[in-house]
Amino acid sequence: MLIVLSGLPGSGKTSLARALVTAAGATHVRLDTVEQALVDAGTATHPVGPVGHYLARAVAGDLLRQGHLVVADGVNPLPVTRELWWAVARAAGRPWLDVEVVCGDPALHRRWVQDRVADIPGHPEPTWADVQSVDYAPWTSERVRVDTSTTSAVQAAEVVMAHVRAQSSQTIPTLPPTPESAVE
Repeated sequence: MLIVLSGLPGSGKTSLARALVTAAGATHVRLDTVEQALVDAGTATHPVGPVGHYLARAVAGDLLRQGHLVVADGVNPLPVTRELWWAVARAAGRPWLDVEVVCGDPALHRRWVQDRVADIPGHPEPTWADVQSVDYAPWTSERVRVDTSTTSAVQAAEVVMAHVRAQSSQTIPTLPPTPESAVE
């Protein structure tokens, strides 16, 4: 299964992904890591743009086809970015679960962003102004929503895994076809 974590920078996506790795042995595909690797290789500069997304989705697709539980970690602010992950799962013949990670306390979210220590050497950390300027479209599709201001990463992982277990006996979700440009 593909678990797609989406949310503003600094909302707790990576902490949740790490908790899912510990709780379920999931494989974590982190967009920030992919983008920094492209910069380190000299093939891109920040902001990297769509190439990092294409690479992350390709890696996630391979892992899904190998039977891994994959956690994709990125902002995914627009319906099209979310739909591209669905196309990866569909192409691998696997179900997916969308998880929107929010920090419902703006003061806490701001503090997390401002106090954040980079854990990927060379990767630029967003400022609070950067976070506020993200064009984050409201969700119109089904998702699990976790609020990290009231739920720890471990508790959120338990909620997500309950949804994974519930969905594991279901079939792959059927959605409108993905535009040709969104297919791997």
